[in-house]
Amino acid sequence: MKHKDGKPINLPNRKRNVTLAITVIALCGLAFYLGGMQCNSQNGGFVTNTVEKALDLPKQSGSLQVRPINFPECSTDLQDYTPCTDPKRWRKYGTYRLTLLERHCPPLSEKKECLVPPPDGYKPPIRWPKSRDECWYRNVPYDWINNEKSNQHWLRKEGEKFLFPGGGTMFPNGVGEYVDLMVDLIPEMKDGTVRTAIDTGCGVASWGGDLLDRGILTISLAPRDNHEAQVQFALERGIPAMLGVISTQRLPYPSNSFDMAHCSRCLIPWTEFGGIYLHEIHRILRPGGFWILSGPPVNYERRWRGWNTTIEEQRSDYEKLQDVLTSMCFKLYNKKDDIAVWQKSKDNNCYDKLPSETYPPKCDDSFEPDAGWYVPLRTCIVVPEAKYKKSALTYMPKWPERLLATPERIAAIHGASSSTFNHDNSKWKKRVQHYKKLLPELGTEKVRNVMDMNTLYGGFAAALINDPLWVMNVVSAYGTNSLPVVYDRGLIGTYHDWCEAFSTYPRTYDLLHLDGLFTDESHRCEMKYVLLEMDRILRPGGHAIIRESSYFVDAIATLAKGMRWGCRKENTEYGVEKEKILICQKKLGNSSKKGSR
Repeated sequence: MKHKDGKPINLPNRKRNVTLAITVIALCGLAFYLGGMQCNSQNGGFVTNTVEKALDLPKQSGSLQVRPINFPECSTDLQDYTPCTDPKRWRKYGTYRLTLLERHCPPLSEKKECLVPPPDGYKPPIRWPKSRDECWYRNVPYDWINNEKSNQHWLRKEGEKFLFPGGGTMFPNGVGEYVDLMVDLIPEMKDGTVRTAIDTGCGVASWGGDLLDRGILTISLAPRDNHEAQVQFALERGIPAMLGVISTQRLPYPSNSFDMAHCSRCLIPWTEFGGIYLHEIHRILRPGGFWILSGPPVNYERRWRGWNTTIEEQRSDYEKLQDVLTSMCFKLYNKKDDIAVWQKSKDNNCYDKLPSETYPPKCDDSFEPDAGWYVPLRTCIVVPEAKYKKSALTYMPKWPERLLATPERIAAIHGASSSTFNHDNSKWKKRVQHYKKLLPELGTEKVRNVMDMNTLYGGFAAALINDPLWVMNVVSAYGTNSLPVVYDRGLIGTYHDWCEAFSTYPRTYDLLHLDGLFTDESHRCEMKYVLLEMDRILRPGGHAIIRESSYFVDAIATLAKGMRWGCRKENTEYGVEKEKILICQKKLGNSSKKGSR
């Protein structure tokens, strides 16, 4: 065929075009698939299958299959490895406001694919309640804290053990006497009104340990600093604790959660930077809650000579502290000797009276009060929502009635109600009864430190409330925000993203429990890294109860075998095929061959 000018026309080869189009589409599809996987990986992504797995591994009907991996043991210098608070990475971050002590997780390319080993001579921890007073030296072999703090009776080394006399910087003669004075100042500590507390700069958590006998559940918070192992000592003793620091980011807790906050000479510069650290205490403290300060500048009239300062400077510091607290609607509640107690406003009357041009200002509508995962601190006042009046400490049911009373803030969760809350309680009561048949150690002194890795309302913890253990309730930072409900029940917990390492030392939990975690997070986090993190924080000889969709169970068991865990598959209490339970136990003792990772 020719043009009208006589030149030939080259007709397209239709077969060739079709083939080319198919090739281009296939290449684009593969690039999109690989790009999506790379994107997920860079974001900490739960990409369970790689292309290699997808192409090479056979699929069994109804279940995910993964290639077996035999994970080596890490080198011995990683025996206390805390990936997101690693001192080896501190030089990359500034010292301004101690930013280097905050969470800084390694990128995917630097994640360890090995098993963190215990120290030489590691023994199964001493059981509760004896563990509150002593632990094995070889389990936490740190001499610095013993050498520096023994004169304050934090701890002392005797033979193969560390002993904990119950002292502290502000209570060298014993924590019991110190707390007794506190109870005299705050009668609400002895009638069930005060149930949850946070201790900022906790030492070896003697304050939190004493409060357990008084029915008060405390999160002891300390950074990984030159004390090296404050949080590890606390957890070795069987006392709730987390790595954390008030610096530039919010703490991983919702607003209006803790009934009481405590600082015993914790060296936090409360009045600097516009009082920004006190603003964070104000945010997480429940209306009507108490803030306790012992140490400078409290009782400066008698103590200033021992603080390397002048009485004028300490008087100025105390007046400045009082001014900052007053601007946030705190009132001095009580004071005696070295202890001063302030109370957060019980209602919104004080906030309503603040002038519109006040400093610090009230937080605007762009400020999400409950957000607590990598959220920068701001110098503004979080005014509690008036519609949640019953969430104030004054109006909360007292402990233990509080545990089963439907929290007012459940109304903020889509689809939740008093009916769903009560159903959840009944469901977990039945489930825990079944768990105890599968794992007889649960409910005995062999299980003390427990983590529910993806709770909703804290039902698992509530069903275990009468057992000699405590539960850290973890709520996904990217899921339904139910953590306020957990705290309103009188339980404790934290936000977390399981694509990253948890804020704790290795070997700190006796039992890990999860319910559909891999089902919920399979689009974001890689399974092997979640399991390796579980291995890091689980004590040798500890257990994991993994409740999962049958689709994931075989893959989990395969990877767990590569970590030298022993697992067995069990039916749920309902005996359905779509969901199974893995009861796993971490190997007790060192491996025969040291790794080099």
